[in-house]
Amino acid sequence: MASRKDAQHVADSHGLIRVHGARVNNLKDVSVEIPKRRLTVFTGVSGSGKSSLVFSTIAAESQRMINETYSTFVQGFMPTPARPEVDVLDGLTTAITVDQQRMGADPRSTVGTATDANAMLRILFSRLGTPHIGPPGAYSFNTASVRASGGITVERGAARTKTVKATFNRTGGMCTRCEGRGSVSDIDLTQLYDDSKSLSEGAFTIPGWKSDSQWTVQVYAQSGFVDPDKPIRRYTRKELQAFLYGEPVKVKVNGVNLTYEGLIPKVQKSFLSKDKEALQPHIRAFVERAVTFTTCPECDGTRLSEGARSSKIKGVSIADACVMEIRNLAEWVRGIDEPSVAPLLAALQQTLDSFSEIGLGYLSLDRPAGTLSGGEAQRVKMIRHLGSSLTDITYVFDEPTIGLHPHDIQRMNKLLLRLRDKGNTVLVVEHKPETIVIADHVVDLGPGAGSAGGTVCFEGTVEGLRAGNTVTGRHFDDRAAVKESVRKPTGVLEIRGASAHNLRDVDVDIPLGVLTVVTGVAGSGKSSLVHASIPPGENVVSVDQSPIKGSRRSNPATYTGLLDPIRKAFAKTNGVKPALFSANSEGACPTCNGAGVIYTDLGMMAGVATTCEDCEGKRFDASVLEYRLGGRDISEVLAMSVAEAEEFFGTGDASTPAAHRVLRRLADVGLGYLSLGQPLTTLSGGERQRLKLATHMAEKGGVYVLDEPTAGLHLADVQQLLGLLDRLVDSGKSVVVVEHHQAVMAHADWIIDLGPGAGHDGGRIVFEGTPADLVAGRSTLTGEHLAAYVSA
Repeated sequence: MASRKDAQHVADSHGLIRVHGARVNNLKDVSVEIPKRRLTVFTGVSGSGKSSLVFSTIAAESQRMINETYSTFVQGFMPTPARPEVDVLDGLTTAITVDQQRMGADPRSTVGTATDANAMLRILFSRLGTPHIGPPGAYSFNTASVRASGGITVERGAARTKTVKATFNRTGGMCTRCEGRGSVSDIDLTQLYDDSKSLSEGAFTIPGWKSDSQWTVQVYAQSGFVDPDKPIRRYTRKELQAFLYGEPVKVKVNGVNLTYEGLIPKVQKSFLSKDKEALQPHIRAFVERAVTFTTCPECDGTRLSEGARSSKIKGVSIADACVMEIRNLAEWVRGIDEPSVAPLLAALQQTLDSFSEIGLGYLSLDRPAGTLSGGEAQRVKMIRHLGSSLTDITYVFDEPTIGLHPHDIQRMNKLLLRLRDKGNTVLVVEHKPETIVIADHVVDLGPGAGSAGGTVCFEGTVEGLRAGNTVTGRHFDDRAAVKESVRKPTGVLEIRGASAHNLRDVDVDIPLGVLTVVTGVAGSGKSSLVHASIPPGENVVSVDQSPIKGSRRSNPATYTGLLDPIRKAFAKTNGVKPALFSANSEGACPTCNGAGVIYTDLGMMAGVATTCEDCEGKRFDASVLEYRLGGRDISEVLAMSVAEAEEFFGTGDASTPAAHRVLRRLADVGLGYLSLGQPLTTLSGGERQRLKLATHMAEKGGVYVLDEPTAGLHLADVQQLLGLLDRLVDSGKSVVVVEHHQAVMAHADWIIDLGPGAGHDGGRIVFEGTPADLVAGRSTLTGEHLAAYVSA
């Protein structure tokens, strides 16, 4: 009999995260056991349920249970997610989620502020900077200088008061001209209104301001400061001053108290306070027309006041430090030898070195956070965890290899293994074989996507996955071959003297009429060349990595514009208004207002969503469901998959060519399994990317510019994407793709490789030619990896 000493301690028996009966989104009673302190990779086609299991079930429940450990008072200030729909979930540890969500697009947010590196630099300069100008806030571009003086009343016991004079002074580092933004704007008034018209005639040309019934327009028309029936060009100087620059003041409009504010500050708050790249396309187009952004002449784009720029350490100001590449800044910090701030220097050094370690040494601390790609944002979020002393944490990653060149993936793999080796559980949703192969445990979901997925097809080792008969197993060792013959270009798109970001006066001819792939290591200048240097115009359609915006009421039918022809077809067949067939308008169920569910707010407890009893979750009023098209009511149509709807609207009584064209595009990008009414909030990252691509395919352009279209795509889906790109080119389009995936590189007609490194080490063209020439020469990092890929 084994001695007590040799027997396993009961505390060591909890080595698994057990999930039983998970039914979140499309999961079908999924049950898995995930080993702790191991690296587990979740695979499967896009939409198979990976994110639903890992993020919406395991990570969400861990976060919810942590929140419950706080007092009810504290919980009142925290998000209150509902418990995931799962029977058993135990063995959980604290989960830290590192997802692909782009970082805040606030113009005041930079790489430095997002990682606390700026905070440490500010303290460093407040201690060692000469001349000394003040505390850390004096070096912050988000802190304004404030001065105040006046009388204050001091109470000293019963009925004893004394008024004394007091002054308050706070030194901030914000540039007063640009208010810490680094750029100033000049507004073109002709883009805001037509001065030949009066307000009552619809003078405003601002998006969303054209309706007479719109509240914002009514505030101006009924404010009493201007005559709504007089053309704007005939306003007196006093009226024009009040109209354009009036201070905020309360006014009564139709019996409602509202705030009147001059047009210029109103537009600045509504449009210019947000990052331009985060705006909706039509709003962004308006801002680009109406506003000219130029570098602030006072601070030269540094965002900082003259005082903050004058204080230096070893000849370097905080503005100079923030504009350096982080790897160079780390060397500068390493050269500071001052015992009085040794702990601060050590912490700052560790943070800066983490950037280089994770492959982001080419960034600078003043880089706006909103300009980072999804992959860069994810790696920036990782930085605060790399030096953590915490162990037995569950780290959850969403495709950490997105945006990484094959050369960089090995570095990412080492970081994941390092987190595991510290005694943490690492859960990774991933498609790339280079990362799947390092897993200790693999969970493969499928077999298909959407309603055809949501089950566990395989659990075990990587060798078992390779030998298995799942979609992932069969495609695991797929390799695309280099084209034997390539298309001949029909012309060229000239780029001359490109110098955006790190580009070094690049001259390049992008061939037209072919599939061109722009590649290179992360940070080499690919996006700068393609997005910032290709001249925009009606002939260029750009599909970037910006996220899809949409609420739980948004779905593929509303996002793609598919619902408009469907509503019109229902209205025409039944002789009623199209608005009846909108769950956000007249046709909505009056009980749930078209949401399909009733939300009950329980204060600091998790809110409860119950299916509406009147419409049974169909979202429409019962009278609307009596109208039919081709034998189906509107709720039944929205419940169809794209494939079913394509057939339904293609022939017979329900034939609707406009709807059929949209559905064909959705099927072409591999979204045939999605239901038309599925909320956008439930779509995976890969599905959203392809939904955006399908929408842009409707635009008439000769040149399509795609930014990493393989993001979120399974190995099996990449072949379908290549077929779609071929169809675009064969139809007479020119396709330019920024991509790291070797299958896309091998399939290209022409490759433009940037490098040789990242940041200041990149920004040059290191290869132009066919994939076959790149493989044969092996003269660049891309050439070496592509050669290894096609010969494997």
